[in-house]
Amino acid sequence: MAGRLVVRAGLLLVMALVAAGCYSVAGVPEEDVAAMDRELDAVREEMAQLRTDLRAAEAALGEGPTEVHPITLSDFAIAGHLEATPGTTAFQIANRGATVHNFTIEGLGASPDVNPAEATLWSISGLQVGTYTVFCSIPGHREAGMETTLLVDPLATAPATGHEEADYQAMSEAMTASILAFPTATEGRGNQLLEPRIAADGAKEFDLTASIIDWEVAPGKIVQAWAYNGMVPGPMMRLEVGDRVRVTVTNELPMGTDVHFHGVGLPNGMDGVAPLTQPLIEPGQTFTYEFTTEREAVAMYHAHHHAQMQVPNGLFGVFIVGEVDLPLGREVSGTVIPADVELAAEIPMVLNDAGVIGYSLNGKSFPATEPYVFNVGDWYLVHYLNEGLQIHPMHQHQFFGLVVAKDGIPLESPYWADTLNVAPGERYSVLFHVTDPGAWVWHCHILTHVESEQGMFGMVTAVIAQEG
Repeated sequence: MAGRLVVRAGLLLVMALVAAGCYSVAGVPEEDVAAMDRELDAVREEMAQLRTDLRAAEAALGEGPTEVHPITLSDFAIAGHLEATPGTTAFQIANRGATVHNFTIEGLGASPDVNPAEATLWSISGLQVGTYTVFCSIPGHREAGMETTLLVDPLATAPATGHEEADYQAMSEAMTASILAFPTATEGRGNQLLEPRIAADGAKEFDLTASIIDWEVAPGKIVQAWAYNGMVPGPMMRLEVGDRVRVTVTNELPMGTDVHFHGVGLPNGMDGVAPLTQPLIEPGQTFTYEFTTEREAVAMYHAHHHAQMQVPNGLFGVFIVGEVDLPLGREVSGTVIPADVELAAEIPMVLNDAGVIGYSLNGKSFPATEPYVFNVGDWYLVHYLNEGLQIHPMHQHQFFGLVVAKDGIPLESPYWADTLNVAPGERYSVLFHVTDPGAWVWHCHILTHVESEQGMFGMVTAVIAQEG
């Protein structure tokens, strides 16, 4: 391998000298010189990478390994030849995802970060017999599924040599089969409305119990979810401005927790940040949050204690106060919104991408996501709420959406969007009009959040528009 890299570096050096020599040619047009500049910069970058790979190869081969193990990183998995013999091992790490990744062996070290569509050669010494956890150490990526194991054994099989052609026909068939499986029923449904008790003083009282449950994210995929009232997302709470509210939280988890009402105006003592604003709710204990709703809100409630684990694993829910003001009777970018619009549905859509829940809409992964059936002519309002660790550009096929509110605050200038980027913690309210019949796909437009070599999965659902 080191020899091949030397040859490649030599060829690139010749290319660089040729490109540099072009500058001495009289009469070269300015645009051609600019193009040569770009080409020379690209050659220099590739030479720098090759020098890095060459040093890694020489170091690795100098310490004894005779095999290079191919590793492929994607946005939700680590794959490749994950068994090696003891000693020093070299890994050829290719990133086929949409973001930067790395290859980390727990307790031993990490490869350099690898950009999308690039690769690097990395070696590590001191591997002893045993099973090692390997993962991507970029924040949030391990929780999103980029974790597996590496077996080190004297009898480990050698990596295959030569190029293995992808089975494109099998990939195509898997994609078709996965799409035709939609929708598939699974156990459990989140976001169910939680009706309050009305106390003697008129307060609306809710009970939440946090516990670990079996949750079917996708057909046959049952995970240990951290849930409120046995569902993911937790039950939805709907209130009016001026309501006095009591939410009593009982902790049946193996660790302490708390609840933060994200996007709701609260007294400091009700902010849900243990131990600053309240004592931690220890296992077996309860805590009651009490406040008066002061303004409209499209909000979320979720754990704040060890939120990096508890929230992606399922401890989140929807909290709505009042109604979002719609721009009825107004003209927006040449389209008049009728003054008499009646909503056929109001859909809270909670986005997640990490923990045991993973890439999901309302706690389910395609083909277990919920389809939405409307008649042509209907209007529906969607609240996107991002409880994940990544951004998600949400795209509804065919129907442009009118973005009417951000974080529950009505926009003075609503705007139409075909794809709307929703960052972690953000909420957007979008009004859609069903104009054409058919089955229209609705998904995150980071494509590796919705498709893999095994077919469609994750953050995908559909609107079924039928003639009324």
